[in-house]
Amino acid sequence: MINSKIQSIKLFLLASFEVMPTLKSLQFFGFILPIVALLSSCKNEFKANDYVAYFGGEIVNPNSPYVLFCKDDEVIDSIKLDKNNRFFVQFDSLAPGLYSFKHEPEYQYVYYDKNDSLMVRVNTRDFDNSVVFCGRGDQKNNFLIEQFLKNEKDKNVIFNAFEYDIQKFTKTIDSSYQLATAFYNKKKEEIKWSDDFDLYAKAALDFPYYSRKELYPMVHKIRTGNDVYEMIPANFYDYRKNIDCNNVALSNYAPFVMYLSQMLNNMGAINYHNHFSEVDLALKTNINKMNIADTLFKNEKIKNTVLNNIAFTYLLEDQNMVNNQTFLAAYHKFSTDKSQKNEITKIGNAIQQLKVGNKLPEVIFLDRNDKKVSSTTFTNKKTVLFFWTANAVSHLEAVHKKILAFKKAHPEYQFVGININDTQQEWKSLLQKYNFNGIIELRCSDFEDLRAKWVIIKIHRTIILGDSGAIKNAFTNIFELNFEEEL
Repeated sequence: MINSKIQSIKLFLLASFEVMPTLKSLQFFGFILPIVALLSSCKNEFKANDYVAYFGGEIVNPNSPYVLFCKDDEVIDSIKLDKNNRFFVQFDSLAPGLYSFKHEPEYQYVYYDKNDSLMVRVNTRDFDNSVVFCGRGDQKNNFLIEQFLKNEKDKNVIFNAFEYDIQKFTKTIDSSYQLATAFYNKKKEEIKWSDDFDLYAKAALDFPYYSRKELYPMVHKIRTGNDVYEMIPANFYDYRKNIDCNNVALSNYAPFVMYLSQMLNNMGAINYHNHFSEVDLALKTNINKMNIADTLFKNEKIKNTVLNNIAFTYLLEDQNMVNNQTFLAAYHKFSTDKSQKNEITKIGNAIQQLKVGNKLPEVIFLDRNDKKVSSTTFTNKKTVLFFWTANAVSHLEAVHKKILAFKKAHPEYQFVGININDTQQEWKSLLQKYNFNGIIELRCSDFEDLRAKWVIIKIHRTIILGDSGAIKNAFTNIFELNFEEEL
């Protein structure tokens, strides 16, 4: 009986998606979801071994035709958007727990208790701020979003607090934490969520607070020049005693993983850092962090997750080729993740292809006339390749200003600006707004291919090619003081 009712509701939902021209408010969800929630919550509707669940919603201004539903970074279902940018899926058996939904390049978490029926509305132009859940299980998920947004807001509010002395800093973040705790306790009492969900709710509350304490000595020194490591009270990190670093349920939950990273950054900091160059210090510090992780984490899954996070963070930086290889050798010694899917292994293999003297692996771009341009066409002249996006306007303007100056000083080079993340139309409109005469401007239409082959993970990256297109330096930065010497 219940299965036929649910099938009828599903058909009604899908039919509603087809006939409604647009969804400009949540009135649609407010009308449909109570029906689903009513059927889902009636007594005796679901058997003890029945784990049917639903997920659907709308993506406003979609970036792709799919929504990915994931568990621990593994895709469970790829859900296609309909012509109105809506989606809906029934899971015949969905184990309670934390999941995520992705609409590249963004993602958010979604928690399912048994037989939850959830819909979500998202606008990609303000992804996190626009997420709203409706249906059975919506309150706890909306709490996670609210807590996430509060943490993001607090980052800006507390930004200057890292310059304070230890007493004032502690008072400031404790005050913020007390307000967040009151909000957490209020919602916990109202919603009466399960202990399983509370693991994530409490983590969303606690770990951003703990992360700030871990960050304080490092950020304070960067901001003020004052080393306060010796002035930290003995009980400042007492909360560490109560943290289960091997809790596998949290191993893919961002607040927990980010905290572990900040803790390792703090614990792995090397004294007497003036004895090393900047790049060598980064190498030694990150290998030290992996040593600590190898000792601290007994759970293999968590250890590998943390090691991967250290590796990603390190490889984001502009390290030299020799240090990259030394780091990757240490990473492979500690990590037990030998799978073909290991992203760090892929990055390591890609880095090997970017040695001095090698040719750049071919990547296809688009020009202003929508024509395809191969990177192999850069081989006829000395070349500087740089990257930019409309999402970072200050960088866009600063890097082009630098490039225009270098172009005057080094006419033997051609300078190629590669746009990432923007649509063809947005890119063309931006180029019309600015005067970048003399710079070859291209757009990357397949960022995953670019990232995989050239290890482009951030825009502060510059590649220098010699006369015949051979790599002179694939891991440099145009804003480095000695960059011009490399030309």
